[in-house]
Amino acid sequence: MSVLCLITNPADPALTKTLVDKVHREVGGELNWLTQGTACEIIKPKSTDPAADARELLAGQPIDAALVPLANRRKKLLIADMDSTMINEECIDELADALGLKDQVADITARAMNGELDFGEALETRVALLKGLSLKAMEEVRRERITLAPGGRVLVHTMKAYGAYTALISGGFTYFADHFAKRIGFDEAVANVLETDGDVLTGTVTKPIVDKATKLVRLETLLAEKQIPTAQSLAVGDGANDLPMLRGAGLGVALHAKPAVAEQARVRIDHGDLTALLYLQGYGDEDFVR
Repeated sequence: MSVLCLITNPADPALTKTLVDKVHREVGGELNWLTQGTACEIIKPKSTDPAADARELLAGQPIDAALVPLANRRKKLLIADMDSTMINEECIDELADALGLKDQVADITARAMNGELDFGEALETRVALLKGLSLKAMEEVRRERITLAPGGRVLVHTMKAYGAYTALISGGFTYFADHFAKRIGFDEAVANVLETDGDVLTGTVTKPIVDKATKLVRLETLLAEKQIPTAQSLAVGDGANDLPMLRGAGLGVALHAKPAVAEQARVRIDHGDLTALLYLQGYGDEDFVR
C-alpha cells in the first residue's frame, strides 16, 4: 500500500483545492491535507501509476508528486548531504571565489556532481587550486557566503523530537560541516579534512576521501549501530556521489538534484524545500518543531 504526496514550496504555496480535487478524482484513495496550500496526501490511491497521473494533471505547476510506501513511513534515521542540500551553496566554489577561481572550480564541481567525473579525482584537482588560501579567508566565506537551506532546521529538529538520529555526511569539508551541523542540529557530521601549513591551505586533503562509498558505508553502519531497519531510514542529496546512499536508504530523496541524479532517484523534490521530507513522512504543520 502506498501514499501519494502532493507538495509545493511553502514560500510560494500553489496547491489549490481545485488542483488537488482534480488529482484526487483521477487517482482515488483517501485525501488528507497536511498543510493547507502546501501539502496533502492521498492514502491508498487506486490508479496504476498515481505519481505519473498526478504529474500529468499538474504539468506546468510548481508542485511535486511523490509516491511513498504507507508502511514504516516515519523514519528513525536521517542521513543528509550538505552542499546544495542542507546549505544553498557549494563551499568549495565559494572558497575558489576568494581566489578569483570560481568559474574554473564551479565547472569541475558541476561535472562531478552530475556524475561526469570521478569524485575523488575532481576533489583533489579543485583542492589543489586552493593552495595558499588563508584560514581568515575561509572564515569570511563561512560567515558571509554560506546560507542554510530553507526548512533544514525544522526537518532535523522535528525528526529528532520524534526519536530519529540525524547525520550530516559531506564530500565537502569539516571546517563547514562541523559548524553547520551544530547550527542546524544534527547529531553528527562526517566530511573531508583540508590540510594546512600554519594559517594557509596546502592544497591537499586528508585521505581517505569521503566519497559515495563512504556515504553508503556510514548509512549502513548507523543502521547496524542504532538497530534501525533499513525501511526506517531516509537519505537526501543532490549529486551523483549521493546516489548509492539514496538507493541504500528506505527512502532516498533527490532534492533539487542534478539532472542525472533526479532521473535515477526513486523520489525527487524539485519545488518544495526541506520540509517536503517531513510531508513525505506524513507530518503536518502542527507537528513541526520550529
